Amino acid sequence: MGVGNEDGVVIRAAEKAGEAAKITVNCPDKTGLGCDFCWIIFDFGLRISKADVSTDGRWCFCVFWVLPCWTNGKKVQWGRLKSRLLSACPSLPIPFFHDPSSLPTNAQLFLLKILCLDRKGLLHEVTQVLSELELRIQRVKVSTTPDGGVVDLFFISDSRELLHTQKRKEETCERLNSVLGDTCAPCEIESPGVEYELPRNGFTSLPTAVAEELFRSEPSHDRGSVKETTSVSVDNSLSPAHTILHIRCVDQKGLLYDVLRTLKDCNIQIAYDRFLTNKEGFREIDLFVQRSDGKKIEDPEEQRLLCCRIIAEIRHPLRVTIASRGPDSELIIANPVELSGKGRPRVFYDVTVALKLLGICIFSAEIGRQSAMGKQWEVYRFLLDEGGAASLLTDRGRRRVVDVVRNVLMGWAY
Repeated sequence: MGVGNEDGVVIRAAEKAGEAAKITVNCPDKTGLGCDFCWIIFDFGLRISKADVSTDGRWCFCVFWVLPCWTNGKKVQWGRLKSRLLSACPSLPIPFFHDPSSLPTNAQLFLLKILCLDRKGLLHEVTQVLSELELRIQRVKVSTTPDGGVVDLFFISDSRELLHTQKRKEETCERLNSVLGDTCAPCEIESPGVEYELPRNGFTSLPTAVAEELFRSEPSHDRGSVKETTSVSVDNSLSPAHTILHIRCVDQKGLLYDVLRTLKDCNIQIAYDRFLTNKEGFREIDLFVQRSDGKKIEDPEEQRLLCCRIIAEIRHPLRVTIASRGPDSELIIANPVELSGKGRPRVFYDVTVALKLLGICIFSAEIGRQSAMGKQWEVYRFLLDEGGAASLLTDRGRRRVVDVVRNVLMGWAY
């Protein structure tokens, strides 16, 4: 339950095209709250262009300037965004430091069944509608039949927590049916039965060689500019009570979320955060932080490990590779899961955007989780239809697919 005061979140929409909207949040504080706000903003398809976050240890004041990630004219649902941000605002008493027992329980899952004739971009169309309705895809099983049909099973949860109502189910099915057209049978939403139980992690584990390539500390496909220009420095001389982290790096989608997610999982409390773009197009982030015991980070080894982790999460917030699966090609994407259990927003949506741009059809898709490198990862697996995709027949073409998918996910030019 949020703070319960509508004045706690104020949104001022942009007056002109290309200008940033301004979101102000004023509420009680807790460790990781800035990360939670960034996650919600990211989930609404918005990109943070500038931010100021400050707290006195009990009350938090945040200002975010945001721009849409897309260019297709979709309107932002500002009223729904405000409601979501309000719901994330803590109520008193304030859970100031991280308490594992306070982690959210898993959201109720529902099964969405779609049966229709296959066509290019179908999965993207479904994903776009679900995103607009604030329905999150937790797991998915997509398969194509020999007669040209497709069977899509989406295990979804509702950010509004209303999918158990008949009205919300009907709204969702009506939107989907209107987009999918007459080639599809009417959509159905129900509670998943035992016949639809999935493996514990959502799918069988990745082959050892593929997992080693995907989760290696330095992925083979690296963007040089990110590697060369990412730096994190520590300063304990400017503040008597806080350690100052200064981060400089290339801009990318979800950058502030990735930084705050890392600090949240390390149980680091942020007193002040300034997120700016400098004249050369790089990002400058200044953070005044403390350990969970309220002290500065003074141990050199602790400083080194924290800096290394932040750099790693900035450089590789997502892993993308293509592997052979029998005679076919499988696109695999992995991203770290927060300790709270939340995965990165909009990954499935962005991948379907990239594959649609490339003209590549999806034969089947799965979402699951796998443990590696001491943490849990959300893994997306897409078996690609190579029938009309000459780009998948050569190593150069497959590298091009990986690059385009990664660039869409990271918000880079492709």
